[in-house]
Amino acid sequence: MNATLIVARKEFQDGLRNRWVLAIALILAALAVGIAWFGAAASGGMGFTSLATTVVSLSTLAVFLIPLIALLLAYDAVVGEQEAGTLLLLLTYPLSRTSLLLGKFLGHGLILGAATALGFGIAGVVIAFGAEGVDIAQLASSMGLLILSSVLLGWVFIAFAYLISVWVSEKARAAGLALGVWFLFVLVFDLGLLALLVSVQGGGDWLPWLLLLNPTDGFRLINMVGFDSAQAYTGVTAIAQDSAFHLGWLVLVLIGWILAPLGLAILRFRHHSA
Repeated sequence: MNATLIVARKEFQDGLRNRWVLAIALILAALAVGIAWFGAAASGGMGFTSLATTVVSLSTLAVFLIPLIALLLAYDAVVGEQEAGTLLLLLTYPLSRTSLLLGKFLGHGLILGAATALGFGIAGVVIAFGAEGVDIAQLASSMGLLILSSVLLGWVFIAFAYLISVWVSEKARAAGLALGVWFLFVLVFDLGLLALLVSVQGGGDWLPWLLLLNPTDGFRLINMVGFDSAQAYTGVTAIAQDSAFHLGWLVLVLIGWILAPLGLAILRFRHHSA
């Protein structure tokens, strides 16, 4: 366990030196504040509209940015060390391959978690002080859930990045596969689900459950189940408006999306030739 924490601390310190935490936090904060402030632009106005609309807009922002940032952060975690010739050196240290991989994952996860909490936290403070008629308690709980679920979503794609990184032997190929994973879950899956929805004639009570096959849709549902208004459900997630998805189960599904690719990455790395 100590070896895992040492590796994690080293990865986190590298992220601080490379300004990853600061850069991600500033990007998220700037975009989140912009989305909150211009939330009424569609109706010809400016300023904060409603908490439900704002949270849905921020979750949409997170769906596009968090997975991409996570993949860029970690796609070369192993293959990069291998190409640089430092993987062999790391493996000579008294730590197991599992500890090495878990330590790297924890370090990258802390980088993304700290940056996400800082970025969305700044946006929440700006909304609290700049918007009128906002329920501070509801804002705090909604932003807290958004931050927690965004961190879990980021960890899902860090786990995918690790699975890619231990499976390939070139950074360029790893980058291409990481981009493919982003396209699949962020864009292609929902387009396919919409096509299936159009083709189904009547019934289709099982369709909302297909959303759980995509971690980004699961993330959206987590941030929508707390709102009763129909405006919270947009796009393909509208099919889940009348479904009884429980918040706790949705969080467990997202955690499962972390453990599955990370477990496969560990199994692969154990038999990986440096």
